[in-house]
This record gives sequence, structure tokens and C-alpha cells, in this order.
Amino acid sequence: MTLPSDDDDRTVIRPVGASSAPTPAAPPAPAPAPQDGGSNLPIGTYLGEFELTGVLGEGGFGIVYLAWDHSLERRVALKEYMPSSLAMRVGATQVQVKSQRHQDTFAAGMKSFINEAKLLAQFDHPSLVKVYRFWEANGTAYMVMPFYEGITLKDWLRNHGSAPDETWLMTLLAPLTEALAVIHRENCFHRDIAPDNVILLAGSERPLLLDFGAARRVIGDMTQALTVILKPGYAPVEQYAESPDLKQGPWTDVYALAASIYYAITGSTPPPSVSRIVTDGYKPIAQTHAGQYSESFLTAIDKALGVLPDQRTPSIDAFRADLGLGEAGSFGAGVTLMPSAPAPSRASPASAPAPAPAKRGMGLWVGAGVAGLAVLGAVGYLALGRSPAPAPAPSAAASAAPIDPVATPAPPPPVAVASAPETTPAATPVATPPAPAAQASLSIASEFDRVLRESHADIQVSASAPKTTLKIDRDDLVFGLRSSQNGFATVLALGPDNSLIRLLPDSLHRSIPVVAGKPLRLPPDRIPIGDPPGPTRLLVIVTPEQRDFSTWGGREEGGYLSLPTDAGTLQRVVQEAGTVSPLVGRARNCSTPDCARYGAAEIRLDIVR
Repeated sequence: MTLPSDDDDRTVIRPVGASSAPTPAAPPAPAPAPQDGGSNLPIGTYLGEFELTGVLGEGGFGIVYLAWDHSLERRVALKEYMPSSLAMRVGATQVQVKSQRHQDTFAAGMKSFINEAKLLAQFDHPSLVKVYRFWEANGTAYMVMPFYEGITLKDWLRNHGSAPDETWLMTLLAPLTEALAVIHRENCFHRDIAPDNVILLAGSERPLLLDFGAARRVIGDMTQALTVILKPGYAPVEQYAESPDLKQGPWTDVYALAASIYYAITGSTPPPSVSRIVTDGYKPIAQTHAGQYSESFLTAIDKALGVLPDQRTPSIDAFRADLGLGEAGSFGAGVTLMPSAPAPSRASPASAPAPAPAKRGMGLWVGAGVAGLAVLGAVGYLALGRSPAPAPAPSAAASAAPIDPVATPAPPPPVAVASAPETTPAATPVATPPAPAAQASLSIASEFDRVLRESHADIQVSASAPKTTLKIDRDDLVFGLRSSQNGFATVLALGPDNSLIRLLPDSLHRSIPVVAGKPLRLPPDRIPIGDPPGPTRLLVIVTPEQRDFSTWGGREEGGYLSLPTDAGTLQRVVQEAGTVSPLVGRARNCSTPDCARYGAAEIRLDIVR
């Protein structure tokens, strides 16, 4: 069973170095005359406010176009449901089923296509594809997404030549497992994870899970075309023939993700799962690659590749725990589940934050003999937009239940979200921005959210940590960032006691320069983890110029700037900052509108004993 080469209903990614498309700042060039041949719409066709400017890819189940959004003046990817084996183009835009006997299959595939759009529109995670809007027209359906540029993980591995090291793989796994944890909490499963279904975005190499190919699976199910559905080596046995003893669930995605990492390490896939049922020829990589990676890392991959579900790592959170990443349930970076009905963007805190104590109970920094070597106390958050309580265990149902849409199927007004070749992690909301919060709801946590929400699309920032669960007195704080533009980094930390610290710049490093496209490992000096335990928020901001925080009236402690968080100070600095959050700081020696530009990303950690 092999996957057909033209099976491409996924979001198509323009490879880095491919022919250029119109820049986001300018409208597209005049469209060439329409050409016959093929089922794609002619270049220059308008679908609502979207003008088609190119074809990014055409597969057996859909066509992805490059389009220009004339309303918001941005490039987008527009995906059309068009199963070429079942339907044909009639006239300029209409899609018609070829034969009445295909009608039910076509309709089921389109329903699945729409449900997938609804599903993706409800999630906002930097490693999940965003859906701006979707609608039905012309006998078919469409969805509009950001235009992503990058390279598939499969192509990256092929070009790289040698196997990536453990740090690189852990940096890849951290956001991917967080994204899967988000959809699993809603009892939804990807079921199509493979190296060619993960892309690394240009400039940052941030991983992105492509859309789920739901229409492809439904049509394959109805036509009994397993070759369309499954990828040998990545598909676990329960996907071949589900039975009461072989249900699909979170463990199904665990297997496929682990198989993708196995491929990255070995250059080949694990033996097909169906053959392993008869004679299991799988050789544990904890044996074949001992010494090249840590034993715990290799053992976690082997466990996740158990051939039967009851022999396998049961959930993404369990997989993260085995990898040392910690549970993603309440502190996955940049995760938002968009509401299915109008609702406040986040709950107001029960009360205003208490003034920061003069002496922090955690003894935030303990002198270590040299300036700048300090113990970072856990710094967590006060109020998030959703409850951090663990979600109910997902059902073992073979497919996700339909989820109410966040928008009506008819074309809604365009969402005012800037788009660029790469989207800013956790900073591009799908929902309409809420009205300004009342002063009573002000908190440092809400300002963290505001910074991420108002991040500028032209400064793409990604940040991640190889480990998000850190042990007191045992682990050090280590993370990395990338930016699409040159600038300077600021890193703020918010603690469980509502303490706010500017970690970087510090007394030894008065500026943290960032070079566009170049990974930056931080911090420059060792920061061991100290008391107290609790959830952590790190806010990473990149600005074209250095920022000043003097209006906060903070004080230096142990080489770091401690900022007051009492309600009075917060209200004052918010009012003084005007249209931007005071957490961004003030530009030094800058009076142009560009002074307010910044990119931001967030890392959430859990500090434990």
C-alpha cells in the first residue's frame, strides 16, 4: 500500500527559494489570461474579496491557490474542495459531480472538508494551521488560511544529510506535542502525522502540523481505498482495520509522531505495523543507537512505537512525560481554544492582583559568587483565558465528533488579522479582538496576553525550550529564539507570586542583539532554577531598538530588574503607555510610528521540586 504521488489535499507550502509571489504590501500584478486544461480556477478569478494569483498545488482531493485578499491587502492560501475523481469543473467556477453514483461520496467528503475547517478555526496554536474563514459556494467549499513558506520535515532531513541531534529533535517535539495535546483535549485526532505533513517555517524553523486531510480519509473510507488513506511505517495497526480491541485514539497520533522521529534518526521508517503483528521485526533504537542519544529519549521513542495500543504510550501527555517535557495540559505555549459562540476573550480575575511583597517568599535570587549567576525562581501566571484544570480523558472513538463552528458557513466579514509568510506564534487571534478591558480586570497576565495578541505580523518571533518541566536545584533555564528581522530581545518572567522580572537585558548584558533568521540560544549566562515551584510564563519580545522600562520604577535585584506589579503601578503604566502595552517598554531615541513595532512569543514552563 503506497500513497499516490498526486495525493495532495494538504495545505501546500511554497519551498524556500521558489519563484516569488506578490509581496504582502502591494496588490498582485495583473493576472494573465485564463488557461484551459486542468480543473483549477483561472488565475484572476475572484471569490468574494479574494483574487486568485497562482496555483500552489493541485491534488486528488483539492486545489490550493495563492490569493490576494483585497479587503485586508495580504497574501493568503485559498483551498478549494475539488476531488478530481468524483467531480469536474463546469463553466467558470461551478463544480459538478461526474456521476450520480458519486453524489453521496462527494457530499460526505465536502462535509468532512467543512468540519475540518470548523475544527481548525477553533484552535489557535503556533504549530496548528490557522483557518481565517470558510464557506460554501459554486457547488463546493473553500477555506482561507495564512500563506506559509517553509520546507517539509521530510525534505529538511533529506537536505540535512545526517541525523539531527537530540536538542534539535526535542525542540521539534515540544511544540508539536503541545499542539496535539490541544486537539486531543477536544477528542479530536490528527491521524495523518508523517515527515511530509510537518513543515518547518522559513526563517524560524518553527514546526507546523499541516491540516488533517479529512476529506481524503472519508472518500478513501467510502471507496475502500486504503492506499489513499494510510502511510506504511507511520500508520499504526488500528488504522488498518479498527475492531473493539483496536480502537483509535491519542495513542494513534503518538505512534505516528514517534515513527516520524524514528525516521529522522535512522533515515527509514519502522516496519509496517501490519507486518509487525505477524512477526515483529522492530529493533529498539535504544539498542541500535545507544550512545548517540540519551537512553531516556530513545526509550521513550521505543515505548511510543509499541505495535498494539495497549503496549504503547497511551497519550501525548504521557509521551511528553517520558521525554522530560512535562504535561502540556495547562501550560502549553501559546494555546487558545476559540469559543464557538460570542464570549469574552478571557475570564476576568476574581480580584485585582495583590501588591508585590517587599521581600519575596521565594528569595528570588540567591547570590552565586559572581554577578549574573542567579537562581531563577519559578515565575508563573495569574489568569489565563481558560481553566488550567486537566481536560477529561479523550474517548477512544475512531473519529472526532463534529464541533460547532466559530463562524457561519456563509462568508463572514474578513477577520482583521495580518498575514505573512510565517505567522507570529500565539499572537494572531482568530476571533474579533475584545473591547478594552475594564481597569478592574487589569493584571500582568492579561498584559502578557495583550502583548502576544498585538504583536506585529512583519516581525515574526518564535521561541521554545527543549524542556518545559524544570526541577528546582537540578535544571537550568535554557531556551532559544529566532526573529525574521534584526533587533533587540527583551525577556520578561511572571511568577506564581505575581512577581515580574526582566531577565534580559541584565546588569552584565545591557543589550541582547538578534540577527534575522539566526537562532539565538539564551540566556548568555547560567540561570539555575530555584524556589518556589509553580507554572511559569516567559515573554520574549523583539523590537527594532532597545527598550526602556524606567517608567515602571523598578529596582535591580541580583543583576536583574524587578518590576512592581501592584494595581496602582499597573494602572499608571498602562495609561502612560497609551496604545501599546507597557510590557513592551519605551523606545529609546525614537519618535516615528515604527517605534511601536515588535514581535513576541511566549514559553510556558512548569517548575517542580
